[in-house]
Amino acid sequence: MGSLQLCPPLPPSLLRRRRPAAPPATAPQARCALSKHGQRLLRSLSAAAGDAAAADRLMRKFVASSPKSASLDALSHLLPHPHLSSLALPFYAKIREAPWFRWNAKLAADLIASLEKQGLTAESESLAAEAIARLGQRDRDVALLYCHLIDSLVELKSETGFDTYLTRLKHIVDGSSSAYVKRRGYGSMIRGLSEMGRPGEAESLMDEMRLKGTELSNFEVNAVVYGYGKLGMFDDMIRNIDKMDAQGFEIDTVCANMVLSSYGNSRDLSQMLSWLRRMKATAIPFSIRTYNTVLNSCPTIMSLLRDPSGFPLSLEELIEALDSEEGALVKELVDSPVLSKAMEWDPSEAKLDLHGMHLGSAYLIMLQWTEEMRCRLNGGEYVIPAEVTVVCGSGKHSAVRGESPVKQMVKAMLGRLGSPMRIDRKNVGCFVAKGRVLNNWLCTDSGGGASYMSMSSMDRNSSRVEHAV
Repeated sequence: MGSLQLCPPLPPSLLRRRRPAAPPATAPQARCALSKHGQRLLRSLSAAAGDAAAADRLMRKFVASSPKSASLDALSHLLPHPHLSSLALPFYAKIREAPWFRWNAKLAADLIASLEKQGLTAESESLAAEAIARLGQRDRDVALLYCHLIDSLVELKSETGFDTYLTRLKHIVDGSSSAYVKRRGYGSMIRGLSEMGRPGEAESLMDEMRLKGTELSNFEVNAVVYGYGKLGMFDDMIRNIDKMDAQGFEIDTVCANMVLSSYGNSRDLSQMLSWLRRMKATAIPFSIRTYNTVLNSCPTIMSLLRDPSGFPLSLEELIEALDSEEGALVKELVDSPVLSKAMEWDPSEAKLDLHGMHLGSAYLIMLQWTEEMRCRLNGGEYVIPAEVTVVCGSGKHSAVRGESPVKQMVKAMLGRLGSPMRIDRKNVGCFVAKGRVLNNWLCTDSGGGASYMSMSSMDRNSSRVEHAV
């Protein structure tokens, strides 16, 4: 982060030579959900296409009437927007005039990268020169600016400008005596090259980093591993994992999930199964991302979830609907502590939190949770909580704000099961029920007519259990 002083208005040269981006064939990729106020601005700007004066009035009015967070959020959505990214620079100029504005390197880097993506090299260079002049001779701050720039260019998938700023960052890293600058700089360059489909160059930088005495971390190694994996270069991916292991690096959950994701992209379910078993054998913990990665790669499960009126309502039924590979993957997943980490239990409330779970993960966790609740409430070892809550979110971070696929799936599942859980009046992102009401539903023959399979029945040598509800 640079100085917190107010900066002067943008030079006129930065505002003259804008050429609009070509209309895209498809809609922009959503970064995260935008507020309704911000959505209205983007719709208004789209409607005012070609009318510079109208766009200027809309942006000025928005910044004047909006808090800092809303203005910066709107800018973050303009930057990668194929239709409106050409307005990011004048919108930034309006933001700079706001009394709350404080310059920071990350925001400047995002804008410079957006200009590069649009092919506005002169404008991006001018803005970069202004940022460098502001930072002065502080190598650490300049290096961080370039790191932010590399990260932003990677996020935008912009080849334009990437090599230029990579070379500049490398020059600073080579000439710096700061261990922090070297670690941070090498990390950004290695990740950037890996993400841009150049893992061989990233691996060479990683070897150079080690030879020059700069401490390596799992971050750099994982980036290279994933870089090879995304390209389907599995021999090189495994070679780097073996090299990592030989050098004493821990193969952690992050690395293992990257390997799973790489095999998942190729729909190589057999290799994914091998890696899940390797994770268990070497005590690498599963995570929600492990669930997400594996289940997103299971075509039958994802196909079943397209029909909310027909997907299986128990683990037993699900296994029967899957082929041997997908069924084996599900069995490996449910035999893990991920469910217990997502659950809270005390006398006042039992809660299941589905945040961070993709649709397939939330579905499988819900199947596990229903059986686990039945076992706990029917076993007599747990106190019946006063209230039971399933937190699925209201869709604030969904591709379409307010429309949560997870919430819709949970609603369909609970409805088909005849569950007494209902949407919470105080929080539309939660389903709630009184503990004793849920206990009566789960532990009597009137519980929705669905059948459940206990966790132990997932073992190879176990037999089918009787229908519990």
